[in-house]
Amino acid sequence: MEAVKKHFEDEAKEFDKIILQLIPYYSEMIDGMVSSIPFERSKIINVIDLGCGTGTVSKQIKDSFPFATITCLDLAENMIEMSKLKLADYSGIQYQVGDFRNYKFDDTYDVVVSSLALHHLVTDHDKIEFYQRIYDSLKSNGIFFNADVILGSSEQLQDTYMKKWKSFMKRHVSEEEIEDKWLPQYREEDCPAKLMDQISWLRDIGFTNIDVIWKYYNFAVYGGYRPEIA
Repeated sequence: MEAVKKHFEDEAKEFDKIILQLIPYYSEMIDGMVSSIPFERSKIINVIDLGCGTGTVSKQIKDSFPFATITCLDLAENMIEMSKLKLADYSGIQYQVGDFRNYKFDDTYDVVVSSLALHHLVTDHDKIEFYQRIYDSLKSNGIFFNADVILGSSEQLQDTYMKKWKSFMKRHVSEEEIEDKWLPQYREEDCPAKLMDQISWLRDIGFTNIDVIWKYYNFAVYGGYRPEIA
């Protein structure tokens, strides 16, 4: 994760611009995730944003749920500093610099969200174990949503996904930059998993009402609920 930490530290100031250039329909993806949070606007909810980046998701949650308390967690200190700037006008937000893999989940949450972060969990076992920890941290009827890069269910689909992704990126950056910087970084640092595998893992852990809220080829928003705790 040191390489991941370094490039996020380096890119923090440009992150909001970069992400729109590299992630297809990023704003729509995040809007899909936040608008699917099922609570009333007036409800006091406890939220954690894992790998919060510059605070885009947390800001949208606060705009939708003004009484929410949010923990913003990110590996890169520079990202946390950018989050503090973006969220300076909001109350009820705590900031923590740290690796989400080691987060102790000492509190319980109505909502756990993550965007473009959990693919840094290296193995399937790592992902399953972390999803279990998320499940255990949720309150009754709490929800977990993840917006992330995924793999296709077959090599043919994955080839299509990559072609579509590169086609999108070429609208904003040069092919040379894609091939020399962004794709090597993706191959070296990212460990996405097949969407249907992850849906199966969530079901096996005990999540209910599992759904795919939004999808564009190799990017998706998915998650589920923790049922009523007896």
